[in-house]
Amino acid sequence: MGRTIVITSGKGGVGKTTASANIGVALAKLGRSVVLIDADFGLRNLDLLLGLENRVVYTAIDVLTGQCRLDQALVRDKRLNKLVLLPAAQSRNKDAITPEQMRQLASALSKHYDYVLIDCPAGIEAGFRNAIAPAQEALVVTTPEIAAVRDADRVIGLLEAYRIRNSHLILNRLRPAMVAANDMMSVEDVQEILSIPLIGIVPEDEKVIVSTNKGEPLVLAESPSLAGQAFMNIARRLEGETVEFLDLEAASGGLFSRIRRLFGAKG
Repeated sequence: MGRTIVITSGKGGVGKTTASANIGVALAKLGRSVVLIDADFGLRNLDLLLGLENRVVYTAIDVLTGQCRLDQALVRDKRLNKLVLLPAAQSRNKDAITPEQMRQLASALSKHYDYVLIDCPAGIEAGFRNAIAPAQEALVVTTPEIAAVRDADRVIGLLEAYRIRNSHLILNRLRPAMVAANDMMSVEDVQEILSIPLIGIVPEDEKVIVSTNKGEPLVLAESPSLAGQAFMNIARRLEGETVEFLDLEAASGGLFSRIRRLFGAKG
């Protein structure tokens, strides 16, 4: 049986779907078979981020209503043959599916794929409960902003209440220069509040906008940006590899890094 992991956030707009697409593609690049489930019924976007929007014929709702088989609804990625997408229906709302139905879909898929990644909708209502129902693990995405961190804290509490205790944190859109200027929460600040293990730190990257518009996740680039490397490293950590976190402050050419280099300091 494959691992079923929900990627969630609480607050919308923190990069959860971008994380889902990139981690799914990264795992497929590592040779794993991956199915991404878009659980955002009514507001699906995962197909767009993967560049698969024109290949969607059936959706999860069509499977549940008996209009097609599960394998007919899976959209195979055109670049990686080990990656497939189960799209959400755009014309139905989050009440169109139940937690038990989501469990049935994920259970059937986990028999054939190494990873079942569920892109959870924002919020903590019905869509959230559906998305987390089959999961054994969770990746909680937040940005270093107090509203996003507070919502992530609420989500972590709910995951524990639903007996999902294997949760890891992805801190997205970090700006080292702002952290150095005390204008943004640091990694340590966020970790202290949320108290779950860190699995990834992803820097702010304007290339995310380009990759989203093109339907080409960052990790597909021949020379991935820092954000792309960070998503690739998250996939490797999921695989059990020990991977050091990127030195984002040094990579951004921050003042403290320049001073350290000037005086030959080591760290």
